[in-house]
Amino acid sequence: MVAKRRVLLIVSGGIAAYKCLDLVRRLGERGFAVRTVMTKAAERFVTPLSFGALTNERVFTDLFDLDEEREIGHIRLARDTDLIVVAPATADIIAKMAGGHANDLATAVLLATDKPVLVAPAMNPRMWANPATQRNVRQLRADGIHFVGPASGEMAERGEAGTGRLVEVPELIEAIERLAMPESAAQSGALAGRHVLITAGPTHEPIDPVRYIANRSSGKQGYEIAAAAAQLGARVTLVSGPVTLTPPPGVETIRVVTAAEMLEAVSKALPADIGVFAAAVADWRLAQPKPEKIKKSAGGAAPTFKLAENPDILRTVATRQTDRPTLIVGFAAETEDVLAHAKKKLKSKGADWIVANDVSPETGIMGGDHNTVHLVTAAGVENWPNMSKCDVAARLVERIAQHLDQLRPKRTAAE
Repeated sequence: MVAKRRVLLIVSGGIAAYKCLDLVRRLGERGFAVRTVMTKAAERFVTPLSFGALTNERVFTDLFDLDEEREIGHIRLARDTDLIVVAPATADIIAKMAGGHANDLATAVLLATDKPVLVAPAMNPRMWANPATQRNVRQLRADGIHFVGPASGEMAERGEAGTGRLVEVPELIEAIERLAMPESAAQSGALAGRHVLITAGPTHEPIDPVRYIANRSSGKQGYEIAAAAAQLGARVTLVSGPVTLTPPPGVETIRVVTAAEMLEAVSKALPADIGVFAAAVADWRLAQPKPEKIKKSAGGAAPTFKLAENPDILRTVATRQTDRPTLIVGFAAETEDVLAHAKKKLKSKGADWIVANDVSPETGIMGGDHNTVHLVTAAGVENWPNMSKCDVAARLVERIAQHLDQLRPKRTAAE
């Protein structure tokens, strides 16, 4: 069992503090143990009770707490973690950090720590652009403090827009995972030395310059698998169709649009030890996409199209005579007879495993954060419970690592 990575989250007093509730929940799903320190200003936006309920830990707020400081609590908080995250980081706490202040629990912890610190600024655009704030940020960067954001867009104040928004939670999580994973942990993981090739997301097949054939795949499951494989030390190549997701840290990501481009990228990425084909590749494309935007006809007649079959990427790789991955995992997204179709696909595609799921509209799986899958192999069917896509990915990658370990030749007593 891998030890949980520990994050100390320092929440300062900004309206974006509420976003950190979602951050804590998602970090928990990814196996982080989270403790929270809140400034007095933060308590005016979100209650300590909310963070305590999500972390199942005491929330720390007071530098002069008699019980905690009897054991030098702020020093323990500063050292008993793998990473400190300040989010949202207001102009005030950034200024205090740059000046070395320690007049409350949050700043005392930050001054006493020897751990990496990640700052996620969130403030009014004019406050962010102020020369004093920029001077403080430069000082902190020179001191080795890490930053993520701020992002640009509409602000909480009506009519205000610009750079100063807290980055979205997925981007913040990416930065946290990158900083919280020591290189040694990845190098000693169960997939260390392995190359994992993963496809994710939909493909877009052009009809004309502004229209295309596609499906509802979000790419979330494939991206989670890529992140899980990287966490176990694999070298990961992710070939991604058009999605809005941030690539996992430490993963080589190749972006494509069409099925033909995806097959070309996959072929160039081989050889690989493991191939996981989670992309929802469009089955058909237009035989001849229109070079100009199609206009409505005067009589209102709908245009007709001749379709051509797209390359079958899973079957193409699974039947290769050379450079075939040792283990090939395909995905079967079905709306009826899920297991029957998955078993048929296992044979017809030449895959070793098929991960099957029901993507009927009522399941909410397409685009959602949870999944219910069945692992279909030559040995039978494993029915997995409903889990977050993060947990599905972790479980699948662990099964892959176990399978590859079983394939390794056993040493004899004489060796």
